[in-house]
Amino acid sequence: MNTVRPSTPNTKRGEDIRPTVATETFDPMRMPRGKTAMRWLPRRQSAIWLFGAFVIAFLVAAPIVAVVYIALFPTENIWPHLASTMLPRYLKNTGILMLGVGIGVTLIGVSSAWVVTMCKLPGKRFFEWAMLLPMAVPAYIVAYVYTDLLEYAGPFQRLLRDMFGWQSARDYWFPDIRTKGGAILVLSLTLYPYVYMLARAAFLAQSICVIEAARVLGRSAWNSFITVALPLARPAIVVGVVIALMETLNDFGTIDFFAVHTLTAGIFNVWLGMGNAGGAAQIALTMLAVVIALLVIERYSRRRQRFHDTTNRFQELPGYDLSLMGKIGALAVCILPIVLGFVVPSLVLIYYSIGYFDQSWTADFFEFAGNSLLVSGLATLVAVGCAVFMGYALRLFPQPLLKFCVRLSSVGYAVPGAVLAIGVLIPFARLDNAVDAIMRDTFGISTGLLLSGTVFALVFAYAVRFMAVSYGSIEAALGKVRPSMDDAARTLGESPWGTLKRIHFPMVRGGILAASVLVFVDGMKELPATLILRPFNFDTLATHVYQYAKDEMIEQAALGALTIVVVGVIPVIMLSCAISRSRPGHGK
Repeated sequence: MNTVRPSTPNTKRGEDIRPTVATETFDPMRMPRGKTAMRWLPRRQSAIWLFGAFVIAFLVAAPIVAVVYIALFPTENIWPHLASTMLPRYLKNTGILMLGVGIGVTLIGVSSAWVVTMCKLPGKRFFEWAMLLPMAVPAYIVAYVYTDLLEYAGPFQRLLRDMFGWQSARDYWFPDIRTKGGAILVLSLTLYPYVYMLARAAFLAQSICVIEAARVLGRSAWNSFITVALPLARPAIVVGVVIALMETLNDFGTIDFFAVHTLTAGIFNVWLGMGNAGGAAQIALTMLAVVIALLVIERYSRRRQRFHDTTNRFQELPGYDLSLMGKIGALAVCILPIVLGFVVPSLVLIYYSIGYFDQSWTADFFEFAGNSLLVSGLATLVAVGCAVFMGYALRLFPQPLLKFCVRLSSVGYAVPGAVLAIGVLIPFARLDNAVDAIMRDTFGISTGLLLSGTVFALVFAYAVRFMAVSYGSIEAALGKVRPSMDDAARTLGESPWGTLKRIHFPMVRGGILAASVLVFVDGMKELPATLILRPFNFDTLATHVYQYAKDEMIEQAALGALTIVVVGVIPVIMLSCAISRSRPGHGK
């Protein structure tokens, strides 16, 4: 692109001194290092990228803004009634559940991560990836399986009665799985992998010199873990716990099946039971406040935490030798979460799927699977496409306002699905009613539901919720592409779109694939938003399993649940490979 500058030739007194225009060709060598050449973009192209990024950020934030508006200006204000009756119980149960799950995932995730990373353990390679397997099983499926196994009429209690000759429930005591304690156990078994994978990545990234220094100073393996490794990994652990607590807040299938009245259950009760959207939005706003508090706590806990490696000496971690009892304890720490969180549910689902195959392998099953594939696939295309657009726009224009928009577009994952559903459905319904009224008055025809109650609303909610998942992978992939490659492409006359297509796409293909898989699997498992936003007579595998399990017919839904689990195993393998490669110096 050419630039212009005034040129004043040597003149004598009285001669014409009006400036003449001289052209100067673009010199890429004069470009500042580390900057891309895209600041020379034509104004029209700049406007397209900036405007598109702002539109995406606005669309992602719109449901959250809608929830806030509906909560502050409800049609019928029942907040005083909620605050004096149901809300305290919802808050208490939610607090107990989150506290219990937070303790559970921390104990399981941190201990297993340390054992797998730092100790010499039989089957260590297997445990490295197998510890992530419970992440593939949605919590509500685990809840259904253990309820079927452990209830009074289940096989486990029947076996106990046969063994000891008990005749009724009065003859013995057995813990009830359908309690807050049962919900805490189930959620801890399925959510600890978030803490495990972040803690293990942090332990892998630690320099061996720090650990050796602690051992030279006389610290035992346990003392080294408490005083050195754990403080260094604390920021990563806190992030993992916060993510697990957000997933706890989002869960509906487990707490509904166990009759634990949390804030999420309150939204369904007030909206669907009482028919009051404003009250549901007010409870949703309370949930948003809890989410914001979690994010603030996570940030506050790391406000002065700065950990840096003092050397580039990264070599194979030594591995602590364990005694016989130590090995037994370490194996128990690793085996129990895998068996309880993945093996037992999977075996039960396989058993039921085989036994009830004829009742499950029907046209309805294919319809539900097709609906899940359709919605998850469309949401993946939208979420990943928008994430690529946002990531590349920020690469072109690293401005504070655009950075804020990118962060804003990533808040959807922190918003529970039930809250997001309110922010999507109510504004869409009002827009549909307004359009229908205009068409009736003007043309005498009814347009019906154009947005609300359609697949579009469901795909939109999925894309908003999982945008952060896709953007994280794509941002990491784009960050590995050197700015000099953008400079070279621009120097050769390539447009921004051409640079993205010809240069970046081939280089970030792995990141795009990872983002696509993660979004797709999350879409297959999503339950709260699907229950609220799905069209009439439109079921996915998740809603199909939920409805049958709610009616105590988990056997007929086992094939659908097993399908969700099998699909969920794919990102588990990808995450395990990524964590194993995360240690600096890997492969050298």
